[in-house]
Amino acid sequence: MAKSLDGVLTKKANKKETFTEEQIQDLAKCMDEKTGYDYFARNFAYIQHPTQGKLLFKPFEYQERLLQSYHDHRFNINMLPRQTGKTTCAAIYLLWYAMFNADQTILIAAHKHTGAQEIMQRIRYGYELCADHVRAGVINYNKGSIEFENGSRIVSATTTGNTGRGMSISLLYCDEFAFVQPNIATDFWTSISPTLATGGRAILTSTPNSDEDTFATIWKQAEDKFDEHGNEQELGINGFHSFRSYWEEHPDRDEKWKQDELGRIGEERFRREYDCEFLVFDETLINSLILGEMEGHQPLVNMGQTRWYKKPSSEFTYAVALDPSMGTGGDNAAIQVFELPSYEQVAEWQHNTTAIPGQIRVLADICSYIVKETDSDTGLYWSVENNGIGEAALIVINDFGEENIPGLFVSEPIRKGHVRKFRKGFNTTHSTKITACSRLKTMVENEKMIIHSKPFISELKNYVATGSSYQAKLGQTDDLISAALLAIRMMAVLKDWDPRIYNTFTQAEEITDYDPPMPIFISSNY
Repeated sequence: MAKSLDGVLTKKANKKETFTEEQIQDLAKCMDEKTGYDYFARNFAYIQHPTQGKLLFKPFEYQERLLQSYHDHRFNINMLPRQTGKTTCAAIYLLWYAMFNADQTILIAAHKHTGAQEIMQRIRYGYELCADHVRAGVINYNKGSIEFENGSRIVSATTTGNTGRGMSISLLYCDEFAFVQPNIATDFWTSISPTLATGGRAILTSTPNSDEDTFATIWKQAEDKFDEHGNEQELGINGFHSFRSYWEEHPDRDEKWKQDELGRIGEERFRREYDCEFLVFDETLINSLILGEMEGHQPLVNMGQTRWYKKPSSEFTYAVALDPSMGTGGDNAAIQVFELPSYEQVAEWQHNTTAIPGQIRVLADICSYIVKETDSDTGLYWSVENNGIGEAALIVINDFGEENIPGLFVSEPIRKGHVRKFRKGFNTTHSTKITACSRLKTMVENEKMIIHSKPFISELKNYVATGSSYQAKLGQTDDLISAALLAIRMMAVLKDWDPRIYNTFTQAEEITDYDPPMPIFISSNY
């Protein structure tokens, strides 16, 4: 044996060796195309147990099935509970694959740098303790990559939008793929897919996070195994084989363990990390257990970009709220329509390339449609946010003619001393946003507000605590939520005018267990 530069035992490349008959049989069994990985894992793969130290790998039954899934299928997606040995299984299989398949490039992509290093550390540990007559010699050996004498190599990297671009990848392994930022995961998968299409293989492994991220999308398509004739297939419609295990399959876990863990981490985290339910990981405004149960509906009718979920009726009052934008392809402008006092979402509109004059025309069209269906404009109220770009919206409304938009333009009262003044529209501050968020949370969680829109629910799943407020995750949008928050602030004004709204809105506000996110204080020493 020879020592590498960093002092770790490795095997010198291209060295002449003498083998016994038994060693030759070991090599032959490890090289078997069907069962080689299993023989290697059971006889030569050592792992570092957290309490027992060095151990020869003895796979549990579900780990045997996981390794077989890796080997038998070109594309694998695996959903497993926390601490069930999924990373250990992956490290063993990737090490075997590199040493016994020539000229392969294996890319390990993890959601964090520490995650990529952890997988490589386990591969290095397994390699260094492997019997010398079985393991391959190495040409390059470091913390981020290993290159073997047979031309194969293992490379680790953090998952980014460009990870793996330009590489000829034979086998891709993605660790905790559900926890990669959504926009990065989308860009990464778009970038890497053409490489895999040329013959590469892929293993995606994670505990679940949101039910709308790239991992969840691939999983759901892999679970859709029925063809056009209703016959069940082995692979999903996307060509992936799905595999999952359950915490009960681990021999050291029983009902007592479950109760202890529930007491330690709570039901929400247990259901996500051990029951593998698609619950949002981050601190969302709406409880993630409730978000997991929310299902949107297809619109009753689409009128241009406006989605109508319910036909307006003369029995109800309507609040129409516009959150304007520049309309230059960046943020969306959004409109929400709610029926009062049922607080049921009736319609919504969003677009990112409609200029402000067009946004006001859409607002006017929506209001005109409500008047047409209800034969009255006395129960119709509308407003806009007047922050920043909202000032331009007020100018357009003035030019368009406020009287040409059916219904009553609602504005937020502003008190200055004992004088009560009005400014057109609503001005959003940190305080008014947090108050509206609190009301939205209370009404949704206590089923006082009915939401039909799938895009709106999708935004709620990505609306997370940031500092002492809430906003969309990086790469996501929250314009539909902003319009809904404006509608809720309109309701708070309208309750002083309409007894029905006052009674129902007040009842919804009375259920208050809302705690705003704690601010983060950073001290500096000068």
